[in-house]
Amino acid sequence: MSMVNDDIAADFIIEAQEILDRLGEQLVDLEQAPANTEQLNAVFRGFHTLKGGAGFLAITAMVELCHAAEEALGLARSGQASLQARHFDAAQQSLDWLQAMLDAVSAGQPAQPAPPELIARFDMSDAPPAAAPAAVAPPATPAPQAGNSTPAAASSAVPASPAPAASPKAAAPRNNSEAEHTVRVDTKRLDAIVNLTGELVLARNRLKNLRTRLKDEEFERAVSSLDLATARLQSAVMRTRMQPVGKVFSRFNKLARDVARSLSKEVELEIIGADTELDRNLVEALADPLVHLVRNAIDHGVETPELREATGKPRSGNVRLSAQQEGDFVSIEVNDDGAGIDPERLRTKAREKGLIEAEAAARLSSEECLQLIFLPGFSTKQAVTDISGRGVGMDVVQSRIRELSGQIQIQSELGRGSRFLIRVPLTLAILPTLLIAAGEDVYALPLARVVEVLHAPAATLRWFDGRLILDRRHTTLPLVDLRRWLGITPEDGALLTVVLLQAGEARFGLVVDQVIGREEVVIKPLPKVLRGLPGYAGATLIGDGRMALILDVDGMRSSAA
Repeated sequence: MSMVNDDIAADFIIEAQEILDRLGEQLVDLEQAPANTEQLNAVFRGFHTLKGGAGFLAITAMVELCHAAEEALGLARSGQASLQARHFDAAQQSLDWLQAMLDAVSAGQPAQPAPPELIARFDMSDAPPAAAPAAVAPPATPAPQAGNSTPAAASSAVPASPAPAASPKAAAPRNNSEAEHTVRVDTKRLDAIVNLTGELVLARNRLKNLRTRLKDEEFERAVSSLDLATARLQSAVMRTRMQPVGKVFSRFNKLARDVARSLSKEVELEIIGADTELDRNLVEALADPLVHLVRNAIDHGVETPELREATGKPRSGNVRLSAQQEGDFVSIEVNDDGAGIDPERLRTKAREKGLIEAEAAARLSSEECLQLIFLPGFSTKQAVTDISGRGVGMDVVQSRIRELSGQIQIQSELGRGSRFLIRVPLTLAILPTLLIAAGEDVYALPLARVVEVLHAPAATLRWFDGRLILDRRHTTLPLVDLRRWLGITPEDGALLTVVLLQAGEARFGLVVDQVIGREEVVIKPLPKVLRGLPGYAGATLIGDGRMALILDVDGMRSSAA
């Protein structure tokens, strides 16, 4: 591989990853509809293209494994044999090995060959012939990039015969009428542009702040023009980093199929809104939390086929993964029609494990009991399996969502299933906030968590069970005094300013000295002295040039409880 141009190797790694992501979904679809010749051809082409590129780069281990899969699929395409369950198992398992090989190549390490027993499972000698031979279309040749013969472009030259390696073939000339619609750009360049745009936003905010003081008509017009241009530039730059969440969703068909088979369950995965776009960094960061939620939905949620039939449900469970944009945020849901979550069982488990005091546990509502699964060390599993007990609990899922300035909520009904709702901003670079003040310092609250701002007479406040509360509209609203939380002496006043905040399914009021207003801020890392402290999510510079800390609503509420 050292003899091959680095750009060609990099192109292969990108294209191979895209093919692997698609193959997982395509194989699941083909297993459900083996007579679908279009899907069979697509799967064949995927392994064929991978084999061609790997052969061009002399990745022998990948060539041998792809060749075994390609041979089996070729016999199925010609109608000489039909694919059996073991062939689909082997194909899905081969994707895991191919992914490991690709990761090794990306890291500059040799790819480890697949075990001989895996390759042997592709044997079709005892597979019955297909009921009706299907017309076989030749594998499609991807159009090469102009001026660059990539491995994918050379893949069609690879013969399907016992020889595992292949020689590249000259790429066909590109049609001059075809326009180049896309260009690959290093993500570091995109990140640099986003950072520069963020600095421009900060400068814009500073000028808008000065505008109110200078009161000069020409300066006012200039700042207004700059404000409009900056907003357009910000929007355009953010769109360049947007990717459909389907990039993450595409891998879950294979995941759901593998997990369900290992648990002897029947599960159908439904994907909705895969074309919803999100910041590239967020798409990648959401992968692990979503993997855990989908695994949990199948492992903890969906019942066995026999139990589902006994309770009047279809044998096959349904897990739905959906996404949709809501203003500056994206909502992602993981739903299942399984047994649901028993809040009383959670209450008992948390008490038995010593994660919560007995008196505190007794006071929890059913909705609050559901939040117990986010406690570190909490689990309802009796035994550790390959699916559960992987060292990543729901507390880690919640913390990772919080790191993305998002939130996760749970809804569940016994016997009918559970719903996990994740809400994250479209981008991590720039965050709409509400600026507030406590003493001389300014703080920023994520605007998506702000429900409303209200004022209440100080005389209406009460203390209950050691917590400050406000009686409002026949409901009791728990309060957190920002000054007390910061360790500052509270001010006495006849009228209090309260910001009503959403934290999961619950709401609480934050008592502040002043609400300054809305401002879009650029998120910066926390100062070292504050990293790891609960209640802080980041820092920023506001329009008057001062630093403001961005508050973590969930962390602040938990630390004040």
